[in-house]
Amino acid sequence: LLGMLLMLGFAEGRAQEKKQLTLSEAISLATTQSNQATLADTKIATSQFEVQTVKNNRYPSLKLSGQFQRLTGAEINSKLGNSTPDGSEPATASPKVDQLILGQASLALPVFSGFKIKNNIKASENRHRAAVFNAKSTKEQLAMNTIVLYVNLYKAQQSVVLIQDNLKASQQRVKDFTAMEENGLIARNDLLKSQLQSSNIQLTLEEAKKNVSTINYQLVNLLKLNEGTQIVPEEGVFQNSLAERGSFNENDALASRSDLESLKWMQQASETNVKVAEGNYYPSVNLLGGYAALNLKNALEVNNAMNFGVGVSYDLSSIFKNGKDVKLARSIASETKQSADILTDQIKIEVQEAQENYTLSQKQYKVYQEAVTQAGENYRIVKDKYDNGLSDTNDLLEADVQDLQAKLNEAFSKADIAQSYYELLHASGKLTD
Repeated sequence: LLGMLLMLGFAEGRAQEKKQLTLSEAISLATTQSNQATLADTKIATSQFEVQTVKNNRYPSLKLSGQFQRLTGAEINSKLGNSTPDGSEPATASPKVDQLILGQASLALPVFSGFKIKNNIKASENRHRAAVFNAKSTKEQLAMNTIVLYVNLYKAQQSVVLIQDNLKASQQRVKDFTAMEENGLIARNDLLKSQLQSSNIQLTLEEAKKNVSTINYQLVNLLKLNEGTQIVPEEGVFQNSLAERGSFNENDALASRSDLESLKWMQQASETNVKVAEGNYYPSVNLLGGYAALNLKNALEVNNAMNFGVGVSYDLSSIFKNGKDVKLARSIASETKQSADILTDQIKIEVQEAQENYTLSQKQYKVYQEAVTQAGENYRIVKDKYDNGLSDTNDLLEADVQDLQAKLNEAFSKADIAQSYYELLHASGKLTD
């Protein structure tokens, strides 16, 4: 039994492993191990393969083919035999032909295709560049999501610590009030009020613990850590965040945002697709070459039949049909440009809002620091008055709630400064840098 209990305790300890995790480590795991990061990298590889596939169209096409056929009852009338002087063909026995062997090799080299090959390659290369920047944008968003979860986990854990301390004080107050009520020093109603407040604090503590568990699970799942790992955030991140870190402007953001850069490359790709569609108005020219060998048993044999020349093809229907394709390509290019313009305006708004939020969070922290001092002094004064019979229980309990709320606000505000700063970096396109 003792051995089983030790094993269960060891298993529980492993299941609830605590892990000190810095913010930079969390971001690194999110941008390399998460499913979203893996998908982004796969899309880059896919776009690279697309470029290589399109480039293959520049190379000649070489085809080999062969046939072997059995013939039944074939009648052969050859016009190649020697004629008699009067022009009539000599009477010869008809050969038995029951087998055909045919081998061919053909080579086609594109010379001109209305610049479609060149423009298709250029468009695919632009889409590849767009995929690269889109992957970077995805990883920047993953980093921001990680920071939000990291900060929220820190807030939730700080809530648990502060509420636990307050709960201890509240439970001690209930003990003191119980003794005072038994000695007739206070009314039972005052004891019930303190007990009710202690119960409410207990419920708040359970809610805070639930938040810690939920946020921790989300972060562990995102970072692909072992299930049951309890992450302990780095305290220094929130201490260093209190210093002034400078500001950013919209020009920096417009030059650094990966999502905007990705959209710009997609715009160039769509503009190149217009040229591809216009290439259908031109004929296609190919250099042709080939080799053939044929053996018709007992009748005909052909060897070393080589050929070469130029092939020209033109789809006359493209004169009437291709206009719609060109208009479609131009419309798509126009949509992409308009999307880039919309995103440009949105980035400007995001940077301005992030800058204001960062400034506000710094001002709020200073106010909350003062509020902690004020709430603590207020509770001390009310407690002295209560001990001297100059204040009632309601005032004491209210002052206690205000003191706890002030401490929570200060802890949250300290974390909000860090989050708002990283949101400013994210809006400026410099978060992962």
